[in-house]
Amino acid sequence: MAIYAIGDIQGCYSSLMRLLDKLQFTPEKDTLWIAGDLVNRGENSLATLRLLKSLTGSIIAVLGNHDISLVAIHHGLLKSNTTLDPILQAHDREALIEWLCQLPLLHIDKTKKICMAHAGIPPQWTIAQAHHYSLEVQQQLQGKNKKAWLANVYGNKPNKWSKAQKNEKDRHRYILNAFTRMRFLSTTGALNFKQKTAPHKHKHKNLIPWYNFPKRNNKDYCILFGHWASLGYYQGNDVIALDTGCVWGGRLTAIQLDSPAAKKPLISISC
Repeated sequence: MAIYAIGDIQGCYSSLMRLLDKLQFTPEKDTLWIAGDLVNRGENSLATLRLLKSLTGSIIAVLGNHDISLVAIHHGLLKSNTTLDPILQAHDREALIEWLCQLPLLHIDKTKKICMAHAGIPPQWTIAQAHHYSLEVQQQLQGKNKKAWLANVYGNKPNKWSKAQKNEKDRHRYILNAFTRMRFLSTTGALNFKQKTAPHKHKHKNLIPWYNFPKRNNKDYCILFGHWASLGYYQGNDVIALDTGCVWGGRLTAIQLDSPAAKKPLISISC
């Protein structure tokens, strides 16, 4: 029995299959954690989604920004693209979208003191607070009025938690952005969505990777996240970054969470 964690798949079905084969993944006894962005840009998002849905019970996946966008596209709120069109034209479209909507924004393993969110967890939040806020948004995604809710949740403001708490719409927008789009913060703690380069390459002195923010309130858990392809595989400061840019010609990376050698990544062929 093994527990593996991998980064963003983004529809790279063939790479996923090769990685599972390399891991000798057995659904009956193994578990796969996936750090979000299951679909978009890769060669076969439909097959990826169908495979992961079929593995329900053997996988733990969190929602990424591309997964949320697929739900919004399904409801006519955003335009589709050629990599997502096959899902929208599929006979099992409704079932796939509904399955996606049941996924959480945050997964917590209290025994291992490990949690997983697509982009990470804002430094202002404790793990308990993050869990509470994730459930608040998750309830909206799983409700009957998700289309109306999604229509109001897109946007970059407010970008500070102190300002987001004034009303429900602002709070939900910030929570969703934090869990699925966060990379850098300003020195005052504001989310920055423009800068996507790796921390060692960016030239903005006033931006800090969220996991390096001073006095982070969630360092009692190891946080697994994806989303940041330019960052690549990174382990330090109580976090592990798993997006190694498979869809951009990089690799799909896995670590074994229940192994003493968990720090050593296992890597598949590039997408």
